[in-house]
Amino acid sequence: MIRVLTKCPVCNGKLKAVKLSCQSCGTVIENTFDFPPLLGLSREQLEFVEVFIKSRGNIKDVEKELSISYPTVRAKLDQVIEALEGNQPQTKKAAAKTEKQKEIINALERGEISPEEALELLK
Repeated sequence: MIRVLTKCPVCNGKLKAVKLSCQSCGTVIENTFDFPPLLGLSREQLEFVEVFIKSRGNIKDVEKELSISYPTVRAKLDQVIEALEGNQPQTKKAAAKTEKQKEIINALERGEISPEEALELLK
């Protein structure tokens, strides 16, 4: 299977299609086109999605097909969902840190703490 590049091989930035052409009549359309989120999945994630869909979402069938446990199926499914939502998987510690940062910024916006206090708390 040929994969469409969705990230720049130089800087890892998001790529967009800018030209579509018809091989039959030669029509060319130039614009900026976003790729569907599925194209941003890794090869492993796409293979998992394929098995999941062919299994009609039956986790027991996915377990059998891929020879993996129920928790592994759920973890892979969660990773695919996060990727489709555009989120990078976070550890619990990183998620807690991010939540704490949001609380500090909200307190600053409400005037409950000074900018200096916010900076100190964010360190």
